[in-house]
Amino acid sequence: MVATGTRINEIGTLIRDGGAFYLRRDVGGRYELELHRTPVDLVEKRVRLIGTLVGPDLVNADGVAPA
Repeated sequence: MVATGTRINEIGTLIRDGGAFYLRRDVGGRYELELHRTPVDLVEKRVRLIGTLVGPDLVNADGVAPA
């Protein structure tokens, strides 16, 4: 298990489920994202996520950009 405070830099698919956004990780599993802006134009596309793990499978995203 990855420790809280760990920097995250991963590629996957951005998905939306209800009002929440998730990164479906290429290596398996998913992260729920705390986002500072809503990247609706990137939903269902491959993206690079950079952020900090703040809880179990919860990432405070510094940025989400096309991969």
